[in-house]
Amino acid sequence: MGALPRAALALAALLGVSSAVLEVHVGTSSVFSVEGQQAVLPAWYTSRSQKKPYVTWLLDKEDADPFQILTYLDGVVKVEETELKPRVGFLYPVLTHNISLFINATRERDSGQYMCTVNVVDDATGTGKNVGIINLTVLVPPAAPACQLHGTPTVGANVTLSCASAKGKPPPAYRWQRTAPTLQVFFPPAQDPARGTLKLTNLSMEMSGLYVCVAENRAGSAECSVALEVHSTASTKAIIAGAVLGSLGALATIVFFACQVVGYRRKKRDGQEEVANEIKEDAVAPKTPSWARSPASDTISKTSTLSSIAREKPYGAKPPSDTASILTATGSYRGPPPRGGGRAPNLSPPAVNGAPRHRQDPVAPPGSLPPSSLARAGAVPVMVPAQSRAGSLV
Repeated sequence: MGALPRAALALAALLGVSSAVLEVHVGTSSVFSVEGQQAVLPAWYTSRSQKKPYVTWLLDKEDADPFQILTYLDGVVKVEETELKPRVGFLYPVLTHNISLFINATRERDSGQYMCTVNVVDDATGTGKNVGIINLTVLVPPAAPACQLHGTPTVGANVTLSCASAKGKPPPAYRWQRTAPTLQVFFPPAQDPARGTLKLTNLSMEMSGLYVCVAENRAGSAECSVALEVHSTASTKAIIAGAVLGSLGALATIVFFACQVVGYRRKKRDGQEEVANEIKEDAVAPKTPSWARSPASDTISKTSTLSSIAREKPYGAKPPSDTASILTATGSYRGPPPRGGGRAPNLSPPAVNGAPRHRQDPVAPPGSLPPSSLARAGAVPVMVPAQSRAGSLV
């Protein structure tokens, strides 16, 4: 722009008359939109020229430099390569002088300062008159809050109810109320709208009910609830006592069954021992004959001597009652009783290794066992040759 036009503009300003006709207007300086909805930034321009304008929309964020998002040049609309590309455009045809901008499915990061600039070739404008600025704020409704109960709800105790939403722009405010059995609204200092807490002191049975927390901001609201059931101290003690008694009963049952198992095993062991004792009492150990304890050579000599005597004289025809002899349980020989006062024959014991062996009179032990007991103990009866009246073997 040359020195002459500048002087003319300055003179016109002094006279209160403006020769500029190109100017950009905005419907509002701030636009609010809820996340997910459409946002419209209203803007238009005025000009006497019939030529096509050059329009540019830019976005200026706090964490980035301004960048173009949409342009109109020589009758062609161009959407720049940004995250807004599939969601942004002119709301009306530009030649109608309406250059409003729309953004579909807004997101929280779409928030920022939007600037619109218009230039026409043969039209002049004042400084800054061809620029429009609109601030966009995308609001986020509160996410579903989480309600919690802190403390033990017993009569006379204190508890705190908390409510918190993980998402929301602007930060939501919290409001507590009881819906059952009767509606009741709480106010500070019992509840903290910013932190979402509700303090209930000196609980009573009548304070039981359903407590609802509502989190809300300009974008919307969400709620959660807590069922508060106040218990008496007696009921709490009863619950604890019941738990203790139940544990003791289970322990007693285990001990009872353990005692039963031990008693059964003890009875079984005692029964086996009694059977073994009865068998031992009925059985009588066999007694070893005296000559059985002699060396093997002694046994052989006795057998040889008896055999030689048996060969010298044949058996007689005397009755068995007069001539029969038996071997006692101790293995000693006992002949028939002497008749007429005669003495029993004296049989010398066989010699052992050529030396005479002294005769040992066999003595029957007192209380000799009957043949039936000897047979049961394993003794074998042996028949001895008969003896005549003279005492000689026949």
